[in-house]
Formats: sequence, structure tokens, C-alpha cells
Amino acid sequence: MDFRSDNVSGVHPVILEAIIEANHGAAAAYGDDEWTRRLTRRFAELFERPVTVLPVATGTAANALALAAFTPPWGAVYCHAGAHINVAECGAADFYSGGARLVPIDGAHGKLAPAAVEGAIQREGDVHANQPAAISISQATEIGTVYRIDEVGALAEAAHRHRMVLHVDGARFANALVAAGKSAAELTWKAGVDLLSFGATKNGCMAAEAIVLFHPERASELAYRRKRGGHLVSKSRFLAAQLDAYVTDDLWLRNARHANAAARRLAAGLEHALGVAPAEPVEVNEIFIALGTPVASALRAAGFLFHDWPGIGDGGARLVTSFETSDESVDAFVAAAARERR
Repeated sequence: MDFRSDNVSGVHPVILEAIIEANHGAAAAYGDDEWTRRLTRRFAELFERPVTVLPVATGTAANALALAAFTPPWGAVYCHAGAHINVAECGAADFYSGGARLVPIDGAHGKLAPAAVEGAIQREGDVHANQPAAISISQATEIGTVYRIDEVGALAEAAHRHRMVLHVDGARFANALVAAGKSAAELTWKAGVDLLSFGATKNGCMAAEAIVLFHPERASELAYRRKRGGHLVSKSRFLAAQLDAYVTDDLWLRNARHANAAARRLAAGLEHALGVAPAEPVEVNEIFIALGTPVASALRAAGFLFHDWPGIGDGGARLVTSFETSDESVDAFVAAAARERR
């Protein structure tokens, strides 16, 4: 009944079991434990190369600390106007970088275009202006679309031409990955991505995200920033245990496939019942659709929860599915919408 966000879902039983297993006995603190070492090996296999993995508890911390390590206080971070770092993280990237500036840029379907970024870069080399430091994209985007490999590559090329890094906010990275049908390596460093905020909480973990750095030589700076920023968890084995279980036996991808399939089922049902197509392509587990005010009101009266999304039409709504979303709840939502429509 709750389609407000994938954040409202619980913890996958396999993740809970991993936490309980990690709770047996003593273990070294601050990441010097077997779970963190195993996680590093697991991520090296996942991304097909050595990587640095720094677990943190929140996505905001992952984004802000990752960007701060590559952005000086006088730097500029180019992002989509609707990016989470710009509209929903309370200036965390600015704060952790010591004052760097976010430069929001509009773009169709929630995506940045290289030409738009190039156009936003002004006065490069001018001591009186903020200097290019990073491009940050969301994968999947804030409106549920997915950057193709060639799109990521074009942005990476633009970033590196101006001596910037390309950062990916991967809060829904698993959903994007299964939608793209590519490997984790193909959608990140092989396309030119320098660092990734690897999301897991929305897709089955309790509270676990990770900064994945594809240039291990910069790892020490990130480690110090994580500690100084208060995000080095002392009992970090519990973060590592979650992430390790999350990627073992493709649990993360199975969860994402389920969530994506539930969104497609819901979108198709609503389009059939209401005769209204979603405002954006449904590529992951988010739907943006104009339900109409009477339908939206009736659905809420029936006990369904979802967020309003102004700007896409009458009764605009955002609906989000998760690994826990059942076919029954999707079909009940569609049936309730259809009853009001009739």
C-alpha cells in the first residue's frame, strides 16, 4: 500500500542474517576486520579490477565525502538541476568540500548533456571564478531514467578534458544496472567513471552505502575525510557484512529486478486503466504519472500512500516500488484507480 519510496521497505532477511552472524564474538574496530577485507575482495571481483571501498551509513555521506576528496573549496561541481546533491542533501557537498559550488544544469529526462556542461564552464583558469572540479550524475536519475554507456562515456570525456572527475550517485545503481543489461564495470570505470557512491539501503540493506574509488592512489585522502567528517563507524563490520551479503549470489540484482518489474507492471496497469502514459520512460522502479486529482484523492482515501509530483499534470504523482512490492499490492492500486476512473 506504500509507494512513497523504496526507503520505506524493510531489510531483506539475508541482510539481517548477515548482521546477526557478524554479531558473534569480538572483531577489530574501524574497518580492520575480516568482513571489510572480504568486501574489498568481493568488490574487486564485481568491478573486475582493484578498487578502494569505504563503507558509510548514508548516501548523503557517500556523495559529499566522495566529491569533497576531488573538489577544492574553490571548485565547481556540475550536476543536473534535479540532482539529489542539489535539492535534497542540505548543502552537504558544499559543506564537506569547504565551500565548493554546485552548478545545476537543466537537461531532458533528468540527464546531463556534455554540451550543456561545456556551456556552463566559464572563466576556466580565471582566479576570480570557481574552477571546474567534478561532474556528478545520478544513475538511475532522479526521474527514473538510465544513462547509457555512450552517454556516460561522453560525460567522462568532457570531464577529463577539463581535468575534472566523473562521479556517479548510485543510490539506485542496482536498478540502473539491470535495466541497462550491463556489468558493473561496463557502466562505471570502463566508461570513464572515477568514483561511485554505491547505494544499497534502498534495495534491501539496513543502513549501508559505500564510496567506490577506481583510483586507489587517492584512497588515503578519502579515508581521512571519512574520519574527520564523523562517518568512520567504529563497529564497521556491520556495514561491511551488509554490503558483502548484498552482492553475494547476486542478491542486489535480484532485488532490483523485482522492483523494476513491479514498476513496469504498475505503469502498464495504470496506462490501461486510466489511458494516461507515464510522463517519463519507466526504466527502473520509479513512475511519474498524472493520475488526475479525483483518482489521486480516491487512492489516498483507500489507504494508498505516494508523493505528489507537481509539474507533470493534474494529480501528478511519483510512485516507487521496491524488492518487497507484491503483485497483489500493484494490482490493488490499479484496480482502485480504475474504479474511480469509471
